[in-house]
Amino acid sequence: MAVVVIMPKQGQSVESCIITELKKKKGDTVQKGDILFSYETDKASFEEEAPAGGVVLECFYSEGDEVPVLENMMVIGEPGEDISSLLVGRESPAEGNKGVSMESRPADSLTSEKQEQKESSTPFTVQSGRSPVSPRARKLAEKNAVDTSGLSGSGPKGRIIEKDIQAVLHDRPKMTPLAKKLAAEQGMLPQSSGTGLAGTARASDLSVPVNSVYGKDYEERKISNMRKIIARSMHASLQNSAQLTHHLGADARRILVLRKKAKAMLEEGSLDINITLNDMVCFSVIRALKKFPNVNTHFLGDSIRYFSKIHLGLAVDTERGLMVPVIRNADDLSITGLARQFKEIAAACRNGSVNPDILSPEAGSFTVSNLGNYGVEMFTPVINLPQSAILGVNTIVPRPKDIGDDVYAFVPFIGLSLTYDHRSLDGGEATRFLKQIAIEIENLEFEI
Repeated sequence: MAVVVIMPKQGQSVESCIITELKKKKGDTVQKGDILFSYETDKASFEEEAPAGGVVLECFYSEGDEVPVLENMMVIGEPGEDISSLLVGRESPAEGNKGVSMESRPADSLTSEKQEQKESSTPFTVQSGRSPVSPRARKLAEKNAVDTSGLSGSGPKGRIIEKDIQAVLHDRPKMTPLAKKLAAEQGMLPQSSGTGLAGTARASDLSVPVNSVYGKDYEERKISNMRKIIARSMHASLQNSAQLTHHLGADARRILVLRKKAKAMLEEGSLDINITLNDMVCFSVIRALKKFPNVNTHFLGDSIRYFSKIHLGLAVDTERGLMVPVIRNADDLSITGLARQFKEIAAACRNGSVNPDILSPEAGSFTVSNLGNYGVEMFTPVINLPQSAILGVNTIVPRPKDIGDDVYAFVPFIGLSLTYDHRSLDGGEATRFLKQIAIEIENLEFEI
């Protein structure tokens, strides 16, 4: 009996996954436990194993497709087994045009097919060092000012046919009559989307093509699925909120002393976890959030959600991109417990085994992003909506300070950058909260 393989649901917040690689395709024989396909959620990647042995009778999606969770992905069964009941309302991507008779095809489809067949038997011209071009393709290229010198043909022996020119025209913005005339006469081309109506390229949008001696000095690469998700999320955050950033410095002498003490204890074996400056800053943030509950919120448009517990997100840089895992109930943890949790979730992010549920912006009530290790002195972090604020932690730099009796000395200061949603928080309250974080850092105490 045929077995349906569905797209697994990885966490409550995941609604769809993206297929990164199909290990098995239609017609392939599989054994139970074989890897069928790999896929990724917002921030983590997974592999799906075959639940039974047999043959892949159908595969409903291709690599790069975004598949809703719990949706049918594949069917595994015995060769020749009837699975028509599973295909109701669907069309196999590999069989989209099978079973269509010549009589039922549209007239323009048959005409186009005949034209391509005719091109295959039509003489063509060849220029030294360039791909051969069929007469029909050359005529269409000249009419639309398409440079064929850099094209790779799909016809026999790499020859450029009409279909190749049409593909170029499909990807190129439309041109006004004047722009088309200038392009044909002067060899100018539209380099991007035009400024005319519906993106039409005008004469002013044309430019001289890249020098043929040097060729293009760049290459275009498709961005990863994760980068698409990050880009979409960051753009939505800036478009859909009223973000403002305040900057403040905190005297770092106290946490530097505590860091030195913790490092010594780690080396002598009396401490089993490395407590970093970032752990201390986050511990201070938690204490400040307890005193400013209005910051520990989500802005929901016509309402604000106030959290009774602190669910702290921490930005983690990985090879696949930025991830923001969340430590739930962070206010219940000691400094060592917080440090241990941070190390564990950061490692899970980097090896791709993190729980997708804790990566959702909705899972956190406040986020900390630390760029101090990179020497960044000031930056503007972007809020993880619907959270009301995010703290950016900068590097430590020496600054002059009055240390008493009108005596000034250079003191290490750690930079703090608070971005908040002005719809949720007023500037005065955001400033007082930021100042409270500095106070907590400067007077930090904890038991190890």
